[in-house]
Amino acid sequence: MKKNIAIFASGNGTNAENIVRYFRDKGTAEVKLVLANRPDAFVLQRAERLGVPAFYVNKEEWKEGTRVLQLLADHGIDFVALAGFLLRVPDNVLHAYTGRMVNIHPSLLPKFGGKGMYGDRVHQAVLDAGEAESGITIHYTTEQYDEGGIVCQQKCPVLPGDTPDSLAQRVHALEYEYYPRVIESLLQ
Repeated sequence: MKKNIAIFASGNGTNAENIVRYFRDKGTAEVKLVLANRPDAFVLQRAERLGVPAFYVNKEEWKEGTRVLQLLADHGIDFVALAGFLLRVPDNVLHAYTGRMVNIHPSLLPKFGGKGMYGDRVHQAVLDAGEAESGITIHYTTEQYDEGGIVCQQKCPVLPGDTPDSLAQRVHALEYEYYPRVIESLLQ
């Protein structure tokens, strides 16, 4: 039976679009809902263009969680993927989707994770620390930022002369390749 996926996002939505397109081609699941916590998040426009229902949920509604749970129920959501989502997921939503909600982080956790560590902040921290490699971590979402059980890690080298942008390009390539595949494996 085909599974229904929701994506929580805060920004541009390239990972969200990649996941939507991946499952359209596969037919094993379908992204049925995109929720954003910013009214200007470009992910909302991407979702609309792709024909996926998308909603802005304000900060207070996120913190309380009832509207989020109602939207998830209304769309028959089986699984949730966070893709550049920068708010803490409320406990009532986490508990409703225990073991069925994952996040992707642009470093090899436990290094360079936690509240406030996202995007270029992570890449700059990796460079500042003189790391030889970086990568992605796909993990279950829990009450603590970036501390859920690790499902998958993929690595890429940190090259001499790297900038946060150049490192981000290699990390994004890993995200686009592995995140949809890992989601699919968890749904089976």
